[in-house]
Amino acid sequence: MNPLIRFIPAFLVRFFASPYVAGDSLEKAMGVVKKLKADRGLLSTLDLLAEDIRNEVQAQQNLDTYLSMVDAVAQSGLPLEAWPTLSLKPSSYTTSPLQLGGDAAGSREAMMKIAARAAEKGVALSIDMESRHWTDFTLETLRLMHAQGMTHVGAVLQTRLHRTEKDLDALPKGLRVRLVIGIYREPSDVALTDKPAMKERLLAFAETLLKRGHYVEFATHDDTYVRRFLEQVVPRCGVGTDRYEVQMLYGVPRDRFLADLRRQGIKARLYVPFALSWDMAIQYLRRRLDEYPAMVWLVTKNMFSRR
Repeated sequence: MNPLIRFIPAFLVRFFASPYVAGDSLEKAMGVVKKLKADRGLLSTLDLLAEDIRNEVQAQQNLDTYLSMVDAVAQSGLPLEAWPTLSLKPSSYTTSPLQLGGDAAGSREAMMKIAARAAEKGVALSIDMESRHWTDFTLETLRLMHAQGMTHVGAVLQTRLHRTEKDLDALPKGLRVRLVIGIYREPSDVALTDKPAMKERLLAFAETLLKRGHYVEFATHDDTYVRRFLEQVVPRCGVGTDRYEVQMLYGVPRDRFLADLRRQGIKARLYVPFALSWDMAIQYLRRRLDEYPAMVWLVTKNMFSRR
């Protein structure tokens, strides 16, 4: 990690993180989910900030928390169509991460347990996509789940990776796919480094997915590309609002734009992260700052440009 980021005081990291993290407990996160739906008509995806696992106790805690998340969604009192989905990061359940040369021991088994519980309760999941080291493992886990009838599990694909175009061809039929440009810094031989090019791929891959019968979760904060998706891609594909939605991150100031989408009858969903403690949330944000130092400027800018 960049030494400068390592030595940013914890209180300052928390200051930057707090608008983007829905608290330090599952109870607080569920409160945010319910408020987003009641006040703004927004759907949610819940994510536990629990990467960089150091021991088996932490890995088991993450598994247990996700099982509790499934139960909390099913018992939320929200109407079924407003239930949040859950986002699973494969690295949250292993002390042997692939990016460090490990074998991801225990990760797939843990996700299978969560997926089985979610199937019983009727809760939808997505397997999040991490760095390039996890791509094959993640897609293979997804295929195994669908082969076992776990069609409630969706995928996340990053348009910056050159391999993604071919990965589209191997997806299970009718899959729910969250399209993102991706935040992980990757070398130029495996990924684009130009953001506009990544966003152009968002549009191209979204069109491919819609034409093939998939459900598209179009995830970007760039209003221009959301509009192009809705005004150009969707009409060309001839699909209704039951085949796609727009997604953004909790805390990013897009209130007016999201409200306008809702008025048009377009589903909008926020990705809502939470932690089991602020220490864990701070660790998460330090890693994100290391991967993407410009985040400090973006957070500061957002604080003064809420719209």
